[in-house]
Amino acid sequence: MRIPTSFLFDLDGTLVDSVYQHVLAWKEALDSEGIELSVWRIHRKIGMSGGLFTHQLLRETGGDISGERVERLRRKHADAYRQLHAQVCPLPGARALLEALDASGTQWAIATSGRMETAAVNLQALGVDAAKSVVVTRDDVKYAKPDPDLFVAAAHRLGVPIEQTVVVGDSIWDMLAARRCRALGVGLLSGGYGQEELERAGALRVYEDPADLLLHLDEIAARP
Repeated sequence: MRIPTSFLFDLDGTLVDSVYQHVLAWKEALDSEGIELSVWRIHRKIGMSGGLFTHQLLRETGGDISGERVERLRRKHADAYRQLHAQVCPLPGARALLEALDASGTQWAIATSGRMETAAVNLQALGVDAAKSVVVTRDDVKYAKPDPDLFVAAAHRLGVPIEQTVVVGDSIWDMLAARRCRALGVGLLSGGYGQEELERAGALRVYEDPADLLLHLDEIAARP
């Protein structure tokens, strides 16, 4: 059966098991700057753009939010994350889900708040070639999540109306961005957010991980 709906996927915590590696990398970067912040507070902001992430964290801690310091933290996070590349792997069912969409002729794209310097680690683990697939990163848009720019750009590159897409993500930032561009939001629990949180942010359906979503594609994809 062909599933004509187009899918726009977040990457970290949605297709790749990498959220906690990002948390640890940010923790290392923040510690190196003498910024004390609990790990759980860092986790709550994973999924938004790195710039917005650091601005919010520094504002919460009363730190200096100069552009120079934000850029320094970004570089340190990227370096620390790349050191953890061996721990990054696809989430259960992620590859099978993308293969099933390909087999059905369904278009899909990846839209991540990460820059390519960190997204490349995830894409390699997932087995996705950015030169052959539609991949939109923070480098490609003015604003990242919770702004909708990433998903709008991904839909544009697929050549489909954003209103006819399903946005799949693991964070409230994904769901808020989906609402803002009038896409259908579907949440996954594989990034650490709870079902109620995702639903309050706009998720129409919530599944455990990509494998669970694959089993329930008929609940969200339009029939031919």
